[in-house]
Amino acid sequence: MAYLDNIRTFVRVYELGNMSAAARDQRISAAVASARISQLEEHLGVRLFQRTTRQLNPTEQGRLFYPGACKILEAVEDAEAEITSVTRTPRGTLFIAAPLGIGRRLIAPHVPAFKEAYPLINIRLRLSDRALDLPGEGLDVAFFLGLPRDSTLKMRKIADCPRILCAAPAYLENKGHPKRPTDLTSGAHDCLNLRYPGAQEFQWPLETPDGVERYSVKGPFESDDGDVLTSWALDGYGIILKPRFEVADHLAAGRLVPVLEDCPPVPVQLGCLYAHRRHQDPKTRLLIDFMAQRITEALAETPATA
Repeated sequence: MAYLDNIRTFVRVYELGNMSAAARDQRISAAVASARISQLEEHLGVRLFQRTTRQLNPTEQGRLFYPGACKILEAVEDAEAEITSVTRTPRGTLFIAAPLGIGRRLIAPHVPAFKEAYPLINIRLRLSDRALDLPGEGLDVAFFLGLPRDSTLKMRKIADCPRILCAAPAYLENKGHPKRPTDLTSGAHDCLNLRYPGAQEFQWPLETPDGVERYSVKGPFESDDGDVLTSWALDGYGIILKPRFEVADHLAAGRLVPVLEDCPPVPVQLGCLYAHRRHQDPKTRLLIDFMAQRITEALAETPATA
């Protein structure tokens, strides 16, 4: 296993281009990662990386070794997956990611039940509203809202999530209710946007009598944390566009009020991405099936009206 660990570390160092980043990805120290690379180089009798104080670049031998190293790891993973499938005792660790709203409300509550059903599988859950690099960050499954951009990964659609425009009563008392979608872009209203580094200009797609129209909205505040936007809306600072399940409790309690109900936002796709492999890891399939069922049930239980 030590040799395989050395190969795994080499592959992550090669892909990430940084010893410290690869060490974090492998959940080991930078010293251990460096030692593994040194052991592998000693075994092969070549240098795999050129190291300087600022850079780490693969040598010609390292570039030649990388494709074969990937095939070795893939073969081992396929063999383990086949054995696990036969023995029906999936085990190991799954690294999964989700946006904050989905993760806190639809994923995290069901992790203990999944662990109880499959006690040999451990879950490492990462929550973030920023765009994630699934293979680059060592993730097995990434849940998402919207349209994923990475066509090299497999995708499973789970549901279409209804969305809603809403604001706090105090905001509406001050600014008034928008009467038409163009009120959102005229400067009469403040819209709270979810943005993260690299995100494109944000538009709100609304269903109008003339079909779906997109509105480039603006406001005084932006954040890459969806729950921060909800907090700002609750404090009366603007209008938010949210999946209904994220704000259902606030709507039911009257802390948030729907607006422009005749022109609702287009539902957003909820799904997950995972690596495309010849033999899918059984524990990955188990997790996706488990969460998909519970997410679908939870969305079905979300009230359709405030």
